[in-house]
Amino acid sequence: MNTWTETLRTFGIITVELVVLFLAISFVVALLNRKLGPTRIQSWLTGGRVIGPLKGASLGALTPFCSCSTLPMLVGMLKAGVPFATATAFLVASPLLNPIIIGAVGLLFGWSIAAGYGVVAFLGTLLVAALWDRLGLQKYLKKVRVEGEQTTTQPWAGMRAEAPGAWRQALADFRPLVVPMLLGVTIGAVIYGSVPESFVATVAGPDNPLAIPVAAIIGIPLYVRAEAALPIGVALTTAGVGLGPVFALIIGGAGASIPEVSMLSALFKPRLLIAFLVSILTVAIAGGFLIPLFT
Repeated sequence: MNTWTETLRTFGIITVELVVLFLAISFVVALLNRKLGPTRIQSWLTGGRVIGPLKGASLGALTPFCSCSTLPMLVGMLKAGVPFATATAFLVASPLLNPIIIGAVGLLFGWSIAAGYGVVAFLGTLLVAALWDRLGLQKYLKKVRVEGEQTTTQPWAGMRAEAPGAWRQALADFRPLVVPMLLGVTIGAVIYGSVPESFVATVAGPDNPLAIPVAAIIGIPLYVRAEAALPIGVALTTAGVGLGPVFALIIGGAGASIPEVSMLSALFKPRLLIAFLVSILTVAIAGGFLIPLFT
């Protein structure tokens, strides 16, 4: 179990990282939206119910963000009028898929496992995007200024002239998420500081027939990036935890977290928030069963 001094230090660092990352990414996204314009961004990321989500998942795979850092870019995409299924694919894929994660899985667990992880995460992303689109969950988005929000037709005025407006936009996007973020980090800190590491090995060990779903559920409040969770996964396998529970834990922890869920509550109505959690848990559990088959 972590000491509370270590816990407070860890989550203090996480809070600072989240604030800096969110503001920095929001600033860049605001500049890109101004430079390119919502129409061009929307046209790049459209393509129907198949091509659009493929583009969203591919973009997510190329952006090595943690689950919380994905949100400012998601907001920017929605404001630019990007189709809901495409934005959904980006939201799910971004924290789970990128070359760093795939490479780390390959080095630590073997390249066949890395291939299995990539296939499961990518297909899971597309299935979630298709299901959300089919169920019409877009109506459970909270008020997000989307199409027609940016009506200015003035040309790009250069970085120096555009930067102040982009910074104001970044601050405006961040303000509604401050309280949910701090609440989520606080809850995560309590769990992080009070749950012994041996507990994870016990409840997700080989003697528990429900090890995979339990590991997926445990992963969410732990709030660890996939890159940080992989060494933990190696330690757990050494302690006797199977590959299935380990990858269920990694996907659950990387794909969703209490801080991210708290921040998403500013964008998603309760039904969509529940759909997000159920979707990540489903992908994590499926990964737990399927990925070991690639050994």
